[in-house]
Amino acid sequence: MEWSAGAVARMLGIAPTTLRTWDRRYGLGPSTRQEGKHRRYSDDDLARLKRMVELTGSGVAPASAAATLVAPDDLDFVAAADRMDAAGMRRVAADLIARHGVVHTWDAVLVPFLVEIGERVASTAVGVEIEHVASGSITDAMRASGVAVGTPAVLLACAPDEQHSLPMDVLAAALAEQDCVARNLGARVPAAALVSAVRLLRPEVVVVWAHDRVYADQVPFADLRDVPVLVAGSGWNDVPLPPGVSVVDTLRGAVETILSRI
Repeated sequence: MEWSAGAVARMLGIAPTTLRTWDRRYGLGPSTRQEGKHRRYSDDDLARLKRMVELTGSGVAPASAAATLVAPDDLDFVAAADRMDAAGMRRVAADLIARHGVVHTWDAVLVPFLVEIGERVASTAVGVEIEHVASGSITDAMRASGVAVGTPAVLLACAPDEQHSLPMDVLAAALAEQDCVARNLGARVPAAALVSAVRLLRPEVVVVWAHDRVYADQVPFADLRDVPVLVAGSGWNDVPLPPGVSVVDTLRGAVETILSRI
């Protein structure tokens, strides 16, 4: 039997927004889609969500609960992180990517882990070293997962002074899985350097990442009028954007939008 999101929320006694959050953050979403209709939850999806409700109700952190439900062996990444075992984290992440793909691995395992460790750092000021080592290991695994060869159709860059470049490494890896060639300029790309790269490479799409508005405000949109621009990251929340500039708020959405424009 298949269920709508509203029906599932009512059966579980949770808010529809909670259901959407679990889908977006942890990959606990519906597994089937009918042509021209909304995605539907299967009996297996419902059983998994019931267990999620039980675990979180007993005090288990949502990210940890989701990790055990999506794929129990993914907890190997958390164990390696707790040991600050960079090689171990890189090995687990690479294996997950090989088995499940970049998007699923990022959404269902790595984002929940990073959210949880970030919340721990914010509340206790403990764990920054784990966060840094883990981010480096994830970047290494993404870069080793494969590179599409050819003329780059997509240019990826962080906003000026933006140092959080991991999401662009992940997007580059996800695009490579689709045989889409991307050139990633990395962190802290000066406005002039971004404009110069666009003129040299003439990409079909440019994606700019910013996790804070102070960085987003430095992007030279006026000099990027001749190429489609997508922006990603929480730094763009409530930022007025020039005509033609679109926001992508999920990895899957970014990949699908880019592929539709090249």
